[in-house]
Amino acid sequence: MKIEESALAATTNDLTREAEARGIADLIEFRMDKAEDPIEQLEAYDGELPIIATNRARWFGGKANDTGRLDDLFSASRFDSVVFVDIEFETIRSKKWLASEFRENDVSLIVSHHDFDETPERAVLDAIIEECAAYGDIAKVATFPQDQSDTLTLLEAVHAATQKGIDVAGISMGEIGSHTRVIGHLYGSKLGYAPLLADDVDYAPGQIPLEKLASLIELTKNNSVDDEVMDALRSEVSVPKEIPLSD
Repeated sequence: MKIEESALAATTNDLTREAEARGIADLIEFRMDKAEDPIEQLEAYDGELPIIATNRARWFGGKANDTGRLDDLFSASRFDSVVFVDIEFETIRSKKWLASEFRENDVSLIVSHHDFDETPERAVLDAIIEECAAYGDIAKVATFPQDQSDTLTLLEAVHAATQKGIDVAGISMGEIGSHTRVIGHLYGSKLGYAPLLADDVDYAPGQIPLEKLASLIELTKNNSVDDEVMDALRSEVSVPKEIPLSD
């Protein structure tokens, strides 16, 4: 699946809730690692939205044990409803053969890197994005900011990668980085993520519920990002006083 501009994924561990995301989200991110009987859920799925299958390891912020984790993810990739598989950069770098194995099942790859402690300096972040892109169809980077300048580093890296023709999704986590989930698409970020309200597990820090995030993104799409729009954003998320917006 090719994302031409940007798309919004509704994150859930319960595929029976897919109908709640229709008309709001473009995809479902199915967190297999936080789901009960994930393969059985995929077998029963009759929803309309295509699926991103994610089975995040404990060492990368998820709940999946290493034993059988990749086997389950590979099983998920066989379902026609699954169009993307999210796999960690560190995993695919050590098991390069995985890329071709997954693609044989006609899925695209999101190769992701998460840093829950800090935001690497710009040169390092650029290199991480390029390495993720070397293995995947979308390079996803999620970093943790110490201050607002870190959020700008992330957005600038996303914009630069986009200018090079790389499909990239970039997120600055936590409260400080919450605005990047709203305006990331202005810098070229291909994917945004938002949990369904009342899902019974926690996801990445700083996530904004689906309906609210969709409405904020729409606000930036349908209007010029003037002071009025920025004030509306600041009422909902943390936004730096001075933030350069991409042309």
